[in-house]
Amino acid sequence: VQLQASGGGLVQAGRSLRLSCAASGRSFSSYDMVWFRQAPGKEREFVAHITWSGGSTYYADSVTGRFTISRDNVKNTVYLQMNNLKPEDTATYYCAANRDGEVTSELSYRYWGQGTQVTVSS
Repeated sequence: VQLQASGGGLVQAGRSLRLSCAASGRSFSSYDMVWFRQAPGKEREFVAHITWSGGSTYYADSVTGRFTISRDNVKNTVYLQMNNLKPEDTATYYCAANRDGEVTSELSYRYWGQGTQVTVSS
């Protein structure tokens, strides 16, 4: 599986962005999908998770109520709608797939996208 993240950019605080992660391969619809992010000088951290069916989602406390993860298994794409962005959301955002382990651990995911940069100005 190859993952291609896109949609990042520079926005002002309070604005919105939607990230996309397009997957190649026929097994996309069977994989849990997740978004992580990594700010400069910090460890990669969990952001949001969605089950293979899209029936269940889970978010980090820092983004709950502002971010929404969704997926389209026909288009082989997972999305991250980010509203009311804050400067502390500035990071490189990564999508990942094929979970085997704890939802919030980056070690649980086999396939990773290349990352897309999100910068939020105050």
